[in-house]
Amino acid sequence: MADGMNVDRPMNVDEAYAFCRAIAHKHGANFSVGFRFLPAVKRRAVYAAYAYCRFADDIADEPGEHVLERLDAWQRELDAAYEGTPSHAVTIALADALRHFAIPKRAFIALIDGCRQDFVKTRYETFDELLAYCDLVATSISDISLAIFGYRTDAALRYGRNLATALQLTNVTRDIGDDLTRDRIYIPATELRAFGVSERELVERTENERMRRLIEFQIDRAERYFRDAEPLLRELAFDARFPTLLMGGVYATVLAKLRKDPFAAIRERLSLSPLQKLRVVGARVLRPHFL
Repeated sequence: MADGMNVDRPMNVDEAYAFCRAIAHKHGANFSVGFRFLPAVKRRAVYAAYAYCRFADDIADEPGEHVLERLDAWQRELDAAYEGTPSHAVTIALADALRHFAIPKRAFIALIDGCRQDFVKTRYETFDELLAYCDLVATSISDISLAIFGYRTDAALRYGRNLATALQLTNVTRDIGDDLTRDRIYIPATELRAFGVSERELVERTENERMRRLIEFQIDRAERYFRDAEPLLRELAFDARFPTLLMGGVYATVLAKLRKDPFAAIRERLSLSPLQKLRVVGARVLRPHFL
């Protein structure tokens, strides 16, 4: 996706937003379930912000020696959006969104810094190291989203960090096997040792009791962050509460599926079917909680 760094023809704002919406629906299936329930102006802004972050993430996942240069170029395009001189479909939409919402530029920069870190760092020794990474690639997304959603008090920022961490830890757990294909291990080395799982066993996707307990530990911790994020819902602007509930609910449902079959995390990239996502919507209407 990141090959499309330049726009080969002039694009108006509506076309730019449509471009971003297509990216969100194709590549952000779990997030976009909630996006669809936002009011139009907020929904369009979220699509633009998601697309910008998605491009950065895709650049970081590309093989080759020019990744850092491309991330630098993408950050310059961010500068252009904030200066009102964008040249890419994504940043044309983002520049328009900035007319409506005071989205902090530092949050996008943190996300790009996290993508740079992915290029140079493939192992984490402790959970504190992993949390610092989560702040770059996930809390940054929370800060962007809250600026668009609207919230009552600054307590929302703390609860948003909890939810962002829960979502990122869900990704870390769900994608253990997928990340191994890029020679990345996000499970902290201290936890591998604590559960007696060697890196070789992880790479070889060994299914044994020690591996099961390690993965279940990751699930338990992510669920704790979901519970700690519950107060966020009442802090948000009313029209953003249900969309946020759905986004969290989709990821919490992924965790629930992993709990039934922990080894799925090392076998395949687990996802929800459209019917399962529809059930998430129905379940959250009846019981408005993440878990």
